[in-house]
Amino acid sequence: MSENWAPTFDERDVRLEQDEPLYQGFFRLHRLTLSHPRFEGGRVRIQREILDRGDAVCVLMYDPVADAVVLVEQFRAGALGKAGSPWLLELVAGIVEPGETPDDVARRESVEEAGVALGQVFPITGYLPSPGGCDEWIELVCALVDSRGAGGVHGLESEGEDIRVHVISATDAFALVRDNRLMNAAAIIGLQWLELNHGRLQQMRMSDET
Repeated sequence: MSENWAPTFDERDVRLEQDEPLYQGFFRLHRLTLSHPRFEGGRVRIQREILDRGDAVCVLMYDPVADAVVLVEQFRAGALGKAGSPWLLELVAGIVEPGETPDDVARRESVEEAGVALGQVFPITGYLPSPGGCDEWIELVCALVDSRGAGGVHGLESEGEDIRVHVISATDAFALVRDNRLMNAAAIIGLQWLELNHGRLQQMRMSDET
């Protein structure tokens, strides 16, 4: 594939005929009727139900001194019947509220869910986890932290959160990915990025110490 690849079409090529609300709760479900061009000419008309989840931020917390990551374990209803256990090992994450920046969300959620204050934050990537039926956009970041004292159970009782904090060596965390023991996309992507950039972050730490 060419390094100069770009999408064949863009949003201007989509004709939206109807946006029908189906359900409004914590999330919104609606049905789109639209048409778009085919790669080989002509147009196709389709209907799609879309779940509006909003935008979110996921934070991989890395302690370069201890060479360890801070991950959280919590119950996920969507994992029932899928992953062996619905208690998943994940990154700290939160939904972006009106007026918040990704950095705001990362710092708020890290304190609420893990009791950890963030230092320098590095962007990793942004992505759509399930664009076939959901509009959620994830901003994935890595943040430097001091993991000393991290642990225990956290979360907002008003939101039904029951979150256990784990401090895991970077080596063991990379092995969790290789051994297919993580079932969370953001954690897998974040840890793969950390393994690729591990030397650079360690070098930054050594530079700070000199």
